[in-house]
Amino acid sequence: MFTLAEVASLNDIQPTYRILKPWWDVFMDYLAVVMLMVAIFAGTMQLTKDQVVCLPVLQSTVNSKAQASTSGKADFTTVEATTGQGEQKDSSGRKTNLDFQQYVFINQMCYHLALPWYSKYFPYLVLIHTIILIVSSNFWFKYPKTCSKIEHFVSILGKCFESPWTTKALSETACEDSEENKQRLTGASSLPKYVSTSSDEGSPSATTPMITKSGFKFSADKPMIEVPSVTILDKKDGEQAKALFEKVRKFRAHVEDSDLIYKLYVGQTVIKTVKFIFILCYTANFVNTISFEHICNPKVEHLIGYTQFECTHNMAYMLKKLLISYISLICVYGFICLYTLFWLFRIPLKEYSFEKVREESSFSDIPDVKNDFAFLLHMVDQYDQLYSKRFGVFLSEVSENKLREISLNHEWTFEKLRQHVSRNAQDKQELHLFMLSGVPDAVFDLTDLDVLKLELIPEAKIPAKISQMTNLQELHLCHCPAKVEQTAFSFLRDHLRCLHVKFTDVAEIPAWVYLLKNLRELYLIGNLNSENNKMIGLESLRELRHLKILHVKSNLTKIPPNITDVAPHLTKLVIHNDGTKLVVLNSLKKMTNVAELELQSCELERIPHAIFSLSNLQELDLKSNSIRTIEEIISFQHLKRLTCLKLWHNKIVNIPSSITHIKNLESLYLSNNKLESLPAAVFSLQKLRCLDVSYNSILLIPVEIGLLQNLQHFHITGNKIDVLPKQLFKCVKLRTLSLGQNCITSIPDKISQLVQLTHLELKGNCLDRLPATLGQCQLLRKSGLVVEDHLFDALPSEVKEVLNQDTSIPFANGI
Repeated sequence: MFTLAEVASLNDIQPTYRILKPWWDVFMDYLAVVMLMVAIFAGTMQLTKDQVVCLPVLQSTVNSKAQASTSGKADFTTVEATTGQGEQKDSSGRKTNLDFQQYVFINQMCYHLALPWYSKYFPYLVLIHTIILIVSSNFWFKYPKTCSKIEHFVSILGKCFESPWTTKALSETACEDSEENKQRLTGASSLPKYVSTSSDEGSPSATTPMITKSGFKFSADKPMIEVPSVTILDKKDGEQAKALFEKVRKFRAHVEDSDLIYKLYVGQTVIKTVKFIFILCYTANFVNTISFEHICNPKVEHLIGYTQFECTHNMAYMLKKLLISYISLICVYGFICLYTLFWLFRIPLKEYSFEKVREESSFSDIPDVKNDFAFLLHMVDQYDQLYSKRFGVFLSEVSENKLREISLNHEWTFEKLRQHVSRNAQDKQELHLFMLSGVPDAVFDLTDLDVLKLELIPEAKIPAKISQMTNLQELHLCHCPAKVEQTAFSFLRDHLRCLHVKFTDVAEIPAWVYLLKNLRELYLIGNLNSENNKMIGLESLRELRHLKILHVKSNLTKIPPNITDVAPHLTKLVIHNDGTKLVVLNSLKKMTNVAELELQSCELERIPHAIFSLSNLQELDLKSNSIRTIEEIISFQHLKRLTCLKLWHNKIVNIPSSITHIKNLESLYLSNNKLESLPAAVFSLQKLRCLDVSYNSILLIPVEIGLLQNLQHFHITGNKIDVLPKQLFKCVKLRTLSLGQNCITSIPDKISQLVQLTHLELKGNCLDRLPATLGQCQLLRKSGLVVEDHLFDALPSEVKEVLNQDTSIPFANGI
C-alpha cells in the first residue's frame, strides 16, 4: 500500500513543471487520465463478468422455423437422441443429451473460438495506448539530455520571478518612466541639440551624453533618478541577485547552442498524432465486431454430439459503449495534437524577441534569444507572460550594472575609500581601485585626491561629480575603457595633465582620450602590432596640442603616422618595443623639439640616422637593443645640446675615438656591453659628470681618468679590474664610486682625497682590509658603504665611529 506521504510527493512533481505545460498539454493529460479510467473500468468488468453462454443448435430447429414462417406459429417437436446414453427429459422444455460439465466446456471453447479478439483485449489495448500517450507527453521532462536543462530553467525562472531585485528594478523603471514623461512635457524644448536621445545600452532618452569607443560621438546615458525606497537593497538580496545574473548568463550560453528540446517536443507531438491516426483507423474497423450474438463451431461433435452452438456475450453492450466513448476521447485528443503541430510550425519557436518587454521598460538592451532557450520561453508564455517579463530583467546588462552600482556604493563608502588613499613617491595623494564592478560614487567626494588609478574595471563610468576633484591631474586607466559624461569630459579636458592607458587591444582606448586638449603627458601601454599601427590613435592625435611627453610601450614595426600630428609639440618621446624590430624611423625627423628620446628594446643594430636631425636633443637612450658598433657617433657633434647618452644593454665592443666630438656630454652609460678597454678619448670629455661602464670585460682603468675633474659618478662594477690607478683619486668631486665584483686586492690610502664621496661599493672583490683613511671621507657613512661585514668590522674603532655617525652635513655648493 502507498502511504499518504508518498502520494503527496508524487503530487508535488506536477506543479514544478506546470509553467512549461500549455493548455493543450494540460487538456491532453486530463484526456489521458479519462482514457486510463476507461481502460481500468473495462478491464475490471472484463475480469469479473466477462463470459459467453452457449446453447446447441438442434437439427429440427431449422424445420420448425420454416413451418413457423408458413403457418404463422411455432411448432416445437421433441427430438430423440441417436445415442441413447445420457438421455434427459425436461417436462417443461426441450430434451437434450448434454450435462452441466459439457455446457461449461463449450462455453470455454466458444469464448476463445467464437468471440472476436477485440472484445477480449479491448481494455488492455486502451491501457497500453494510454500509457504510450502519457509517456510521449512527458518524455521531454525525463530524457537525460533535456531534463537537466528543464530543471535548471524552472529553478532559475522561479528564483528570478521571486527575486526582490526584479521588483525593485521594474519599480525603478516605472519611477524613471514617470519622471521622463514629466520632463518630456515640461522641458523637451530646452534640451541641447548635441544631446543624443538614445544610448549604447539602448536606454531611453537622457540628459547627460556619454563618449563611447566607436568615435567622438556622445551617447546618452539615462539620468539617475534618486528613489531611496527603490535603490536600497538588502546585502543578502543583492548577492543573490548577482548570483542569478551569473546563472542566467551561463544557462543561456549552455542552452542556446542546441535545439534538442524543441526537436524532442516536436517529435513526441508527431508520435502522438500518428498514434491517434493508427488507433482511429483500426478501431473503426473493429467497432462492429463487438456483438451480443455469436455462432460457434467447436468441432468436438464426437464428445457432445452437436456441431453448432449459438452464444451470447454478456459484456458486449458495455464494451461497445465504452469503445464509443474511447473513440470520442481519441478524436478530441487527435484534434488537439493537430492544433499543437499547427502552433509548432506557425511561428518560429526557435527565436524569441523581448521587444514588448523592451518597450515597456528601460532595459532596452535585453537581447533576443534562440534555439532551446527561446522555445522554453515560448512555452512559459503560454502559462503566463509575466514570467518572461520578469526573467528578462536578468538578461539585461543595464539591469546588472544598476545592481552592481547599488552594491558597489553600499560596500565602498567614503570612509573605506579614505583608508585606501596613500602617498606616492612624488608625495601626492593616490587612490588605486582594482577589479571592481564599477567606480564608487564616493570616490568623487575625495576632493583632495591628486592621482586616481582604475585597474580592471570594465564598466567604469566617470560622472559629472568628478568636477569636485579640483586637485586631480593624473589618471590611470589599466584595462579600463572608461566612459565619461559630457560635464565630466569638460572637466578632464581642462584639468587633466597626465594620463596612463594600459590595454590589450587598441579598441580599448577610450575615444575621449584624443580630445583632451590640455593633456601634457600620455602613456600608452598595450598591443600595437603592424596591423593596428594605423589605429594607434583610433582617431588623430592632432587635438592634443599641448602634449609634451608621449610614452608608447608596445610592439611597433614603425613609428605610427599619427604621432607626427603632435611631433612639433613633443619634448619627450619614449618607445619601449618589447623586442620587436623597429624599422621605419624617418618620422623622427619631424620631432624638432624633442629633448629626450628613448628607443628601448627595438632591436636596433645601429644608431638611427634620423636622430642626428634632432637639433634640440639633450638625452638619448638606446637601451636593450642589438647595437654592435657606434661609428656613427661622430654625427652627434651636430647635436650641440646633447648632454646624456645611454647605450647600455647592447653588444658594443669598442668606443670610437670620435666620441671626443660630443663636447657637451655630461652622462655616458655603457653598462652591460662587451667592452674590454676604455679609450683615452672618453677621458677628453671634460664636462663628463657620470660614467657607467659596469658589467663589461674591462681589465684596467686608464690613468687618463684623472682628467675628468668634473666626474661625480663612476660605475665600473662587474668587470676585471685588479688595480686602482692613483689618478682616479684626483677626481675629487666623486660622490659615487662603484667598484664591486672586480678583482681588486687593495684600496689606496689616497681614497681620503675623495672628500665628497657619499657612496662606495667594494663588495665582491679580493680585499683583505680597508684603509683607515676612509674616515677622512667626511660625507661617507656606513649606509653608503657597500662591503663585506668582516672588512668593516676590521676597521679601527675610531673609523667605524666616524662612519656610524648620523649627521646631515650639507653638500658643497654646486654638488
